[in-house]
Amino acid sequence: MSEQTNTEYEKYYVPAESKLPFIGSVGLLLTAFGAGHMVQGGSLGWVLYLGIATLIYMLSTWWRSTIKESMDGLYSAQMSRSFRQGMMWFITSEVMFFFAFFGALFYVRALVMPWLGGEGNNLSTHNYLYEGFVPTWPLTETPAEFPRKSGLHPTWELVGLGLPAINTAILLFSSFTLTVAHHALIEKNRSTLILFTAITAALGVLFLGLQMYEYVHAYNDLNLKLSSGIYGSTFYMLTGFHGMHVLIGTIFLIILTLRTAKGHFTPKDHFAYEAGAWYWHFVDVVWVFLFIFVYLL
Repeated sequence: MSEQTNTEYEKYYVPAESKLPFIGSVGLLLTAFGAGHMVQGGSLGWVLYLGIATLIYMLSTWWRSTIKESMDGLYSAQMSRSFRQGMMWFITSEVMFFFAFFGALFYVRALVMPWLGGEGNNLSTHNYLYEGFVPTWPLTETPAEFPRKSGLHPTWELVGLGLPAINTAILLFSSFTLTVAHHALIEKNRSTLILFTAITAALGVLFLGLQMYEYVHAYNDLNLKLSSGIYGSTFYMLTGFHGMHVLIGTIFLIILTLRTAKGHFTPKDHFAYEAGAWYWHFVDVVWVFLFIFVYLL
């Protein structure tokens, strides 16, 4: 009887049929369509918000079902391994996502800028493209608009004891508080677990608030916009997508705080908490590279 039970326990859990994958596909389609219209200044930009709402509904419903299935003891050891493999591959794909943006920044700064300035160009094509262009970084206008327009300032004015440095300290400290909370979970210290998970979530909210303030400062005071040359576009793409990941991670942490308060996790069964910790540490590491290559160098 025991062997039969163990055999059944190791069977892979197959959930019931669901419409959620189809709903998620529709949400992605609406999001992409609406975003395209919004960027082009079209009248159908509202479709973007409809798509986001659809995705939020799909994800919240799916995660609620997943939590219920886990609490009901339906998952086997094989399912746990599948979750871990899926999360690892997801983070790997996120690494490649940010690597593409960092690669674009490197390509423009280390290769394109010197070429446009005449370095290593025996055919002197730079004189036909942008005659007199002097490669300087950050490039906050197109080479055709050189020399630099008045009112544009290097974004490293934000560095030092400014907002990016403060946000870096916040994220690094949040990794520490999350590690403390994770160890408290393993050691069955429930009060410390709840407290430090909540602190980590609060630090995420603080980071987002400061980044919003930084955007207002950069846009209004430094005249740094999406239209401010290749640096403006890469700056907002990198920091914006990272901010979106911080938002997702913060929501993740808030949910984990609520779940820890309800006693959902045990030292042996807490993959959801581990997944949140992996994701948050990944977001922190990306910001360190972003701070160095976007702000400092």
